[in-house]
Amino acid sequence: MSRLSDPVLPLDTSSTNHNANALEFRNVVKTYGSIAALTSLSLTVERGTIHGFLGPNGAGKTTAIRILMGFLKASSGDCRLYGLDPWRAGVTARRHVGYLVTADALYPDMSGDDQLTYAAEISGRAPVLRGRVLDALELSTDALGRRLGTYSKGMRQKLAITAAMQHDPEMLVLDEPSDGLDPLVQQRLEELLDERQGAGRTIFMSSHDLAEVERICQRVAVIRNGTLVADGTTRELSRQYQRTAVITFRGTIPDRIEDAGEVVLIDRERNAVEIRIGDDINPLIRRLAREEIDALTIREPQLQDVFFDYYGTADKETRPEPVSSGERSR
Repeated sequence: MSRLSDPVLPLDTSSTNHNANALEFRNVVKTYGSIAALTSLSLTVERGTIHGFLGPNGAGKTTAIRILMGFLKASSGDCRLYGLDPWRAGVTARRHVGYLVTADALYPDMSGDDQLTYAAEISGRAPVLRGRVLDALELSTDALGRRLGTYSKGMRQKLAITAAMQHDPEMLVLDEPSDGLDPLVQQRLEELLDERQGAGRTIFMSSHDLAEVERICQRVAVIRNGTLVADGTTRELSRQYQRTAVITFRGTIPDRIEDAGEVVLIDRERNAVEIRIGDDINPLIRRLAREEIDALTIREPQLQDVFFDYYGTADKETRPEPVSSGERSR
């Protein structure tokens, strides 16, 4: 039987504010000389949620995470980790956090076993989930006996994830957790994260894999130029965008196809057209009823539409208003 079915353990919430959110940024600014890495970042993550943190390289994600972990001091503003200031009370705050270090930060001359033991000693808590995580990520006993210098990128990532999760922290802070993992192991990791959230843990994760974020995150925050531009459930964010239909005609594209909706793209070589159709599909069906169709695909709005709207079309004068509140169910 997989260790994923082991009973969950109670949370250790000593030394934290029981009424506080998991994390909060309040108008946080971080500058390096004349360069602003964060410009008035405000974000709240509630306990017991999986919250995605999106943005391309240079958006300020890493700076925000380093401030959250107490590795950097904010130039101004306020950051709280379970109600504690991570800069002034970092050791206490980090007792309840599992932080995914970059794989190249591991010690290459240590064995995998020694690295995990060292990480557990630093956390000050027993590695009660070590076996469970190793099973899920398929990291073998033989591999743990070898030096990290012999590990592949994927193996180092598995070990770093195990080090972050093994002491069953109240919160996981994960930066690109699936980097280097094959699809099957990535799926096991997603199952493991879903299980930990079900046990009441909080997960704050950044990723460039938008499909991964959409699959497992309950809420998603988008950061651009060091400030928050969107925060909500994937449904809240994506419903600002209309569904589209891609129609491939058996012959040439008929005249007045725009009667079916706003035309987004026409591909005359393939006799195909993409149309925005919104919530009501009936005008499209009525317009197509008298045409010969080879294929019809309805595409629901996706998280990538939100992301590319804020980044791929940054110079557009009009864009949906940022979402900051609303439903919080998965």
